[in-house]
Amino acid sequence: MSIAHLSQSVSTQGGGISEVLRALASAQHAAGHEPHVVSVSDDGEALSPWPPDQPHLLKPRRLPGMLYLPGLEALLDQLSPDVTHVHGLWTYLSIGVPKWAAGKNAATVVSPHGMLDAWALANSRWKKRLAAVLYERRHLGQADCVHALCKAEARSIREFGVKSPIAVIPNGIDLPSLNPELDFKGRSQGRFLLFLGRLHPKKGLLNALRAWSLREDRGDWKFLVTGWDQGGHEAELKQLCDELGLSWATPTVGDLIDAPDSVSASVLFTGPAFGEEKAALLKMASAFILPSFSEGLPMSVLEAWAYHLPVLMTEFCNLEEGFEADAAIRIGTEVPSIADGLAALFGRSETDLQVLAKNGRRLVEEKFTWSRIAADFQQLYEWIGKRAERPSFVE
Repeated sequence: MSIAHLSQSVSTQGGGISEVLRALASAQHAAGHEPHVVSVSDDGEALSPWPPDQPHLLKPRRLPGMLYLPGLEALLDQLSPDVTHVHGLWTYLSIGVPKWAAGKNAATVVSPHGMLDAWALANSRWKKRLAAVLYERRHLGQADCVHALCKAEARSIREFGVKSPIAVIPNGIDLPSLNPELDFKGRSQGRFLLFLGRLHPKKGLLNALRAWSLREDRGDWKFLVTGWDQGGHEAELKQLCDELGLSWATPTVGDLIDAPDSVSASVLFTGPAFGEEKAALLKMASAFILPSFSEGLPMSVLEAWAYHLPVLMTEFCNLEEGFEADAAIRIGTEVPSIADGLAALFGRSETDLQVLAKNGRRLVEEKFTWSRIAADFQQLYEWIGKRAERPSFVE
């Protein structure tokens, strides 16, 4: 089966969606299918590896409020996919892809990736309301199926007024090979609480720093903030550290990996990390935190569990399975709740933290591998292509 995956970005500028696309396409190729990845040439760093001859990058033209892709329909004609799968909303793809698919009678899937959650809709609210009227509601309504990452996102999609069928399929993870008996304290002389992702207000880092400043029991723990800056938010975080009296430093990822105990500051800003550097930080860290206000289904939490890390996260990460499996400490988005979660982390024994870590690894092994996710999508594609019965995960 030939599948065209389409996204506004497949570089580091696309954040977690880019990683999802790369991994899903690779898993589909490994399963013998023909995935094509179509996106926009941008200034972000390239990701790898992709399936052979992927991705296809179009040169955009800028219109007011949107990037126009003049070569989109011609490329889709050339690829002639059985299924078009759009990742993300509020872009020209929501106009061009359904127009092409309607003319070719191609099956269509749309993955909002959390962009219809209440917090996300409130961001640039009036622009999104206008876009919804002009094209996005029609795009979602014409889709053969809309893909939700979890039941909470499915509810958000319904609340937006979408009546198309909804398939609930989570993101997946590539499992690293690790020693499951890795000693918690043996990762480094000190202990690192890792945040990994976009530096954006919705991630909740401002309140996390405020909570960090309240905990005098943090001992030798350090707060490791790793990710790419968006909209100058990193400067806001550093300014807040100054206001709170928190010492901070900006070691490079490489320097920190080579000498993790050489920096004495309480908060460390490393910039982004990808590939081997990201893997090295996950191996070095002792715990992971995502104090987010809004997520689809965060790849970063799945990666943390895959690397045997205990996790602190909010309910808005939409991974209730993590709390049910005793793989995560529940925190809210407000300062007192995050501070309580930090106290729970600092107060737990190494044995208890290892239990959390092992439960997380077991959870991703059972539910979140890319081979399993790719098989679910294949069932979905065959159903909307009228080749199979409706899967049980489709509402």
